[in-house]
This record gives sequence, structure tokens and C-alpha cells, in this order.
Amino acid sequence: MSAIDVVHLSKTFRQSKVLDALQFQVDEGELFGLIGPDGAGKSTLFNILITLLKPDDGCVGTISGYDILKDYKTIRNIIGYLPEKFSLYGDLTCEQNLDFFAMLYGENVENNQNLIAPIWNYLKPFKKRRASALSGGMKQKLALCCALIHKPKILFLDEPTTGVDPVARQELWGILTKLKNENITVFVSTSYMEEADYCTHVGLLQKGKMLGCDSPQKIKADFKGILVSIQTADVYGVLTQLIDFQPKDNVYAAGQQVNVVLKHEEDLKYLQQFINDNSLKCNDISITDPNIEDCFIQLMK
Repeated sequence: MSAIDVVHLSKTFRQSKVLDALQFQVDEGELFGLIGPDGAGKSTLFNILITLLKPDDGCVGTISGYDILKDYKTIRNIIGYLPEKFSLYGDLTCEQNLDFFAMLYGENVENNQNLIAPIWNYLKPFKKRRASALSGGMKQKLALCCALIHKPKILFLDEPTTGVDPVARQELWGILTKLKNENITVFVSTSYMEEADYCTHVGLLQKGKMLGCDSPQKIKADFKGILVSIQTADVYGVLTQLIDFQPKDNVYAAGQQVNVVLKHEEDLKYLQQFINDNSLKCNDISITDPNIEDCFIQLMK
């Protein structure tokens, strides 16, 4: 049985289609990443899956076999949710927040101490500190402990690494990876494309449509064409000039480099000739493997 089964899910706000006939599955025990830029529809999809928002009429899907519309009360008892914005009680200590959420679910902290121990160990030195006084990374760890205190079947995390420092981000993904061993399905959204490699499967969402849904390795293997990376100190100047280059499939800036997608490897010599003829200031030109962001850009195009 699938942990999440979405069938033809749509949502419209004021005649604007926010989610457009989404259809995908998430297997039990997966770490599934929903990846897309701001405004792609990630939070709207989350709010529907956790039963806080009703979708448009039509087939929607199930959570652990329970109908999202009919069985919303049951679903709320078997999921954990970590919203994008910190939503715990800032005037309570870490310990008090944890006890409070355990009480809401009719649990006590001792029952699931083994499950939250790897996360709670980070917080132990600050357990008497008010939640509002924690750093961004520590706030996310506390919120994660509270979301896990009843050992949910599925854990939903809406952009948990936004505004968190790189070290805390890496720690959080390490924790989420370990949760798979506890037979907990993790469904996480992020706008950081590079975080896709932490996931077993990813869905690429843009303007309410699923551009692709598969393992990160399969998505990258399906990239069409030859990706050439050009290192340059003049990204804008080189990019502007390469718009006129043919043959190419696409050209775009990627950080401190310009990426060119060629249809055939033999077209590389024409690219090098174009760069020389136009005296473009390039430090290095090399064929490279695509990442998820490159695949996302290609699928959008």
C-alpha cells in the first residue's frame, strides 16, 4: 500500500490554477522530496495532504489508505507536521513544549524516547531555555521532536531548511534519512535544488504542475543533450553573447558560470570556435554532469 496516493488533485484560487491535476505516489518508508521555486504550489499541496485545505471537486487520493476528504480526522492522528514558520510556544521551554505536544496526542515523552533521542540530544543542553530564544536550527529540531512524539506514520515537513545555516541543514537531512529506518515515511518540500540528492524520490513542481517524478538518479540520467560548463568572471557578458550561438538547445547562468546545452558532443568544437571568434573571456570550458537544477530548467523549457 502506498503511503500517499494522489490522483488528479487540483486547486483553484480566484480563477487561478494553483495545482493542476497532480498525480503521483509515495511508497511507505520513502524520503520523498517535493522540489520547486517559491510560488510553485508546494505549501498549497501540503495543506491539502494534511487536511487543512479542501481541494477542488474530483478525485483526490489517500493517506495510508484513508480518503483525504472523508477520513480527515483519522489522518490527523497518524501524521506529523512541521510547518514552514516556527509555530511552537515561544514562552515555553523546550521541555515544556515537548510535554505539551505529547499530552495532546495522549502520549508521554518516555514512550517514544528512543525515536526522538538522536534529535533531543542536540537540545538537551538547552532544555530549560525558552523556545523563542533558540537559534533557527535548534527551533527546527525542537519542532521536529514535537512532530514525532506520537510516532506518526507519515511526517510532513514544509521547507524545513529555509533560513537555516548550512551546518544545521546538513544535520537535519541526516536526521530525516535515519527516520526511514523507523518505518516513517518522510514527505519534505524544499526550494533548494541541491537537496534533491538526499531523497529517495523527488517530484519537480512548477506552477502547479508536476514536471517529473522519479529518483534523483533517474531524473539526471534522462537529461537530454550535452551540458557544457563555462567558467567566467563576466557571466552576464558571456551569457548575452552566447544567446546568438547556434547550434544549441539552451543557455543560462548558473552561479558563477554559464551553462550551454548542446544537442551533440561534436557541437563543442563550434562552441569553442564561437568563443574564440568573439573574444569571450572564459577561464575553462568543459563537459559536465547535470544536477537536478539543470534537469528542472530543461523540463520547464
